[in-house]
Amino acid sequence: MLYDTDVLVWAIRGSIKAASVINCDDERFISAISYMELMQGSRNSRDMSINKSLLKTSGFTILPVNEAISHRAMILIEEYSLKSGLHLTDALIFATACEYSLTLCSANEKHFRDIPSLDTMVFKP
Repeated sequence: MLYDTDVLVWAIRGSIKAASVINCDDERFISAISYMELMQGSRNSRDMSINKSLLKTSGFTILPVNEAISHRAMILIEEYSLKSGLHLTDALIFATACEYSLTLCSANEKHFRDIPSLDTMVFKP
């Protein structure tokens, strides 16, 4: 499963529900975009260390953005940015899930509910 940044943030903030969803999965993936969002959202070096530690101890694999993901994200932006307000980072994360044939776990249902090619699991915090 590919985890959206929001689920990781919930887990970092101590959500038992988020931790449970993550711990029930044998294979855990995030997009490089989610990694960068987490690092950018760090308030200080301690936060950054905690975020990196969570990813490492939970066994997350970070999937890079490649040409196929970029191309798919461009198509998603063209099709959904005006219709449902899809943003660049979400398009790249969604494209990563599609390209790797992974289910996306996210609480941001409004950002992906219109994309039929995306397999999703809605996380309810």
